Amino acid sequence: MRQLFLAINPIALKLGPLEIRWYALCIVTGVVVAVWLAMKEAPRKKIKPDDILDFILIAFPIAIIGARLYYILFDLGYYRQNPGEIFAIWHGGIAIYGGLIAGAVTLFIFSYYKMIAPLDFLDIAVPGVLVAQAMGRWGNFFNQEAFGKAVKSLNYLPNFIKNQMYIDNSYRTPTFLYESSWNLIGFILVMSLRHHLKWLKSGDIVAFYLVWYGLGRFVIEGMRTDSLMLGPIRVSQALSLILVLVGVVLVLVNHKVNKYFLNKQ
Repeated sequence: MRQLFLAINPIALKLGPLEIRWYALCIVTGVVVAVWLAMKEAPRKKIKPDDILDFILIAFPIAIIGARLYYILFDLGYYRQNPGEIFAIWHGGIAIYGGLIAGAVTLFIFSYYKMIAPLDFLDIAVPGVLVAQAMGRWGNFFNQEAFGKAVKSLNYLPNFIKNQMYIDNSYRTPTFLYESSWNLIGFILVMSLRHHLKWLKSGDIVAFYLVWYGLGRFVIEGMRTDSLMLGPIRVSQALSLILVLVGVVLVLVNHKVNKYFLNKQ
């Protein structure tokens, strides 16, 4: 007997012509939690909590634009044929790497004008970024995107996840869940250890993030069926390897080379 699964409506709330989607709620909730965590940690690095608020008001819209432009850049064929979809961000189609790049550039510029050590600022941001990414991936769940190949069953998952991952007449590998869980584990590790490891230096937390996220994303990206491609190369896998390399170099420099190079002057 054929089974029919009713997917969760991606629209969480509709008020007249206004539609509020689960995708947007996941992203905004993640950002709010990230800002709260950063504001709590800021005084430890002698950074004003108000600077965190000022930064996010600037960085959040820039990061969204960067995430959208990045996605469009690597799927130009589709958007050339469907220019009306370029601004339809509510349909999905933002790339976390584009947001991270835009946010990082904004952070360095903001830090320069505020005379804040960039690595201190990044260390503060890491826990929030991890939890925001973990929450944001659930937006992919509601949109039924960022999934992997077809599988026979997902009986190890709760029914609400299993049913939502029934796409195009097949169960799909829930790569969104794998990445969300990976980021959540990274968040727990950072929050548990960052104040207890006495040998940590400024920049070590962000180095951990680069290696942790890069490794996880590289593996999980290989499972996905909707990767952005540059010829035969999965773009996100290539960038993941770059993140890992940068993280390893940062740790080596931080612990082997003159710390004057890394710290606030």
